[in-house]
Amino acid sequence: MKNWRKSLLSLIISTGLLATAAPAMAAPQQTALKVNDHNVDYTIHSPIVDQGTTLVPLRTTLQAMDIKLKSAENGTIHIVMDGKEVSLKSKTKLINGVMYAPIRLVGEAAGYEVRWDQQSRTVLLVSKATGQGARGFMWEVEHNGNTVYLVGSMHIADDSFYPLRPEFEEAFAEADYLGVEIDISKAADEAQQKLIMDMGMYQDGTSLKDHVSKETYAKLGDILKQSGLETNALDTFKPWVAETTISSLKSVKAGYEASAGIDLYFIQKAVERKLPVLELESYESQLGMFNDFTKELQEKNLNAALDNFDVLDDSVDQMAEMWKTGDDQGLLEFTNSMAVDPEYNKAMLIDRNIGMADKIDGYLNSDKKEEYFIVVGAGHFLGKDGVIQLLKDKGYNVVRK
Repeated sequence: MKNWRKSLLSLIISTGLLATAAPAMAAPQQTALKVNDHNVDYTIHSPIVDQGTTLVPLRTTLQAMDIKLKSAENGTIHIVMDGKEVSLKSKTKLINGVMYAPIRLVGEAAGYEVRWDQQSRTVLLVSKATGQGARGFMWEVEHNGNTVYLVGSMHIADDSFYPLRPEFEEAFAEADYLGVEIDISKAADEAQQKLIMDMGMYQDGTSLKDHVSKETYAKLGDILKQSGLETNALDTFKPWVAETTISSLKSVKAGYEASAGIDLYFIQKAVERKLPVLELESYESQLGMFNDFTKELQEKNLNAALDNFDVLDDSVDQMAEMWKTGDDQGLLEFTNSMAVDPEYNKAMLIDRNIGMADKIDGYLNSDKKEEYFIVVGAGHFLGKDGVIQLLKDKGYNVVRK
């Protein structure tokens, strides 16, 4: 397998680690905002990218869109737009006495397409225009009066992925349930943070440099310093946490954020609709999978991320283009590239795909006659061990949409 591919496969395979350990290491970065090509004047407090999420000063940003802020409390933002009161479900953050909120939620609620210009580090709010959306990956399965839509996600994305093509939105609008690997909106919960600390940190008084070679530790220190962090910033963490942190740091700098991922996009919409969210896996199972890798495999994966750090920007762009164009052959090549490492392939794909296919089989055989909109990493669907083939083996007709 090409090492840079292995460093990025988690972007289309596993949600949990990206939503917990990795983004937490990234320091806030300032950015700018334009509304229909007009700069928003932030006199003191500017937008920032914090842990992979673009946050904006709420009141000033709403004023620039001719929207009035009524209140923001208990995870709900109340605004007045075009004379109508609208409630948005979103966590706000108080920074230096100013209320901040995620720009994607605010912008889309106001009818704007949210884009990202990496070169100028500017968020662009553009009045939505009609046109062909990103193709992405979606399949349909019907049985016993039930319909399951299978959507392949890229867990870290950017605003160029949106708007999605109408088929995604139409299928979701009819859904009775949203199914995801895990509900990453809970990533900041105290229980999840404790879980990553318990699993991902050494509990025996040792540190990372006691468990990897001097060469690996030195390379990690160089990359951390290059990223504006202390060379010992990850000393308390195990190699699998360090590996995903490094890949995520590079992805965030390239303009890709977990907050823009396909999973979280639909989770946020489900919250707005009060749609039940089903978890096909759990934080414990995903993080436990990484934690159970042998010491040798953990260091091997970490070295792959370190050795290919300088080329990861282009590689993420390639994966993004693969998703937006719905390139089935490209996705299959990425998936098949994992087979050269049996331990990694079995844990990351084969075992998990079986579990996912079994749950989907249960939905299809339900007597409820309902619609399920299932969003999991795109890497789980194709190949001889993929969810699509597993469902075909069970006798289902799976149709690409």
